[in-house]
Amino acid sequence: MNDAPQDLREQALTALTAARQRTAGLTDCVDADDLTAQHSPLMSPLVWDLAHIGNMEELWLLRNVAGHDPMHPEIDPLYDAFEHPRAERPTLPLLPPDEARRYTAEVRGKVFDVLEKTPFEGSDLLDAGFAFGMIAQHEQQHDETMLITHQLRRGAAVLTAPDPDPPAGPPPAAREALVPAGPFMMGTSAEPWSLDNERPAHEREVAAYWIDTAPVTNADYQRFIADGGYTTRRWWAPEGWEQIRRHGIGAPLFWWSEGGQWLRRRFGVTEPVPAAEPVLHVSWYEADAYARWAGRRLPTEAEWEKAARHDPATGGSRRYPWGDEDPTPEHANLGQRHLRPAPAGSYARGASPLGVRQLIGDVWEWTASDFTGYPGFRAFPYREYSEVFFGPAHKVLRGGSFAVDAVACRGTFRNWDLPVRRQIFAGFRTVRDA
Repeated sequence: MNDAPQDLREQALTALTAARQRTAGLTDCVDADDLTAQHSPLMSPLVWDLAHIGNMEELWLLRNVAGHDPMHPEIDPLYDAFEHPRAERPTLPLLPPDEARRYTAEVRGKVFDVLEKTPFEGSDLLDAGFAFGMIAQHEQQHDETMLITHQLRRGAAVLTAPDPDPPAGPPPAAREALVPAGPFMMGTSAEPWSLDNERPAHEREVAAYWIDTAPVTNADYQRFIADGGYTTRRWWAPEGWEQIRRHGIGAPLFWWSEGGQWLRRRFGVTEPVPAAEPVLHVSWYEADAYARWAGRRLPTEAEWEKAARHDPATGGSRRYPWGDEDPTPEHANLGQRHLRPAPAGSYARGASPLGVRQLIGDVWEWTASDFTGYPGFRAFPYREYSEVFFGPAHKVLRGGSFAVDAVACRGTFRNWDLPVRRQIFAGFRTVRDA
């Protein structure tokens, strides 16, 4: 990211504008009843996400950065994500759709004035326009959340996008790649808009291992199912076995078998499960069980990041597998350009130096690691972004998905969730010791 203040200001403007265009697309495509309905107890009504986006923007950019008085202090508790769990948000006196749109538009109009006048220096919140980058990332993260709600929503399809192109260039040279033993620099202290859990950069020693050059596919996963994967207890962690028994789980979420064929529902469309795509909508427990069945394991977070960032030729760590330049459509499937993963083995131009593909985009990838802070971690600008989630309850996911925007996805970016979660756009790849 260029350090020239005007370039950073333009990047912030572009990121904020792109996020709002995506928010509008996800909320304008349905009527008021759809916006206020709760399509799953796991998710908020879409109208809650819409107003929450505006409320967070007001809180950080208008109040904290610009020192403005609260516009509507009475609504702050309604849109505090920690005060009300998702299941109870439909019972709150939320802003109706038109009022939520007016509120977020009014906030954004004031933010553009603040963006033009605010110095990008003088505090951690202002340096390199961090506060503006944080809010752009926050909105894009909620856009992904709203896309998950669209996937859970019943009814006719309302979202469309072209399918990814067939893979260009030769397929990966092998099914797995050897990552040599040795140290690498994990995390970042230099990425201007990196979030607190990505910091600071620190050296990690990692033993040699073999990693899949592409994510596990639907065809791979169907072999696990056919071999009794969901009925064989020894593949499962005890909590995972209890979960699938209690809920009668026998396939990824949104899959069912009919006439000897696996089908799935994808954004309101019923279709055969595509064999070549990375498997999607599996929990950490399902990913872990598959890996055990395959005689392999899930990568640790450090192993995942070393495969994605380490350059054996220089010993340095890249921003992305392909280098330091920002992603393009030739590198990765990001930004909701498509509403599905690309076939496994796509994006040869996005490969790491060791030939590992699709480490960025397509599907979030479960890792074996619990979500914790790095050595020297400092919560910033608020504990509730990362620190309150640290511990064994949450597993780390890396790499982003087709639903993630590039502003909220880089080689150091960390996501986390409960290991039972299946509605998220998550898949995985496996490793084995060398």
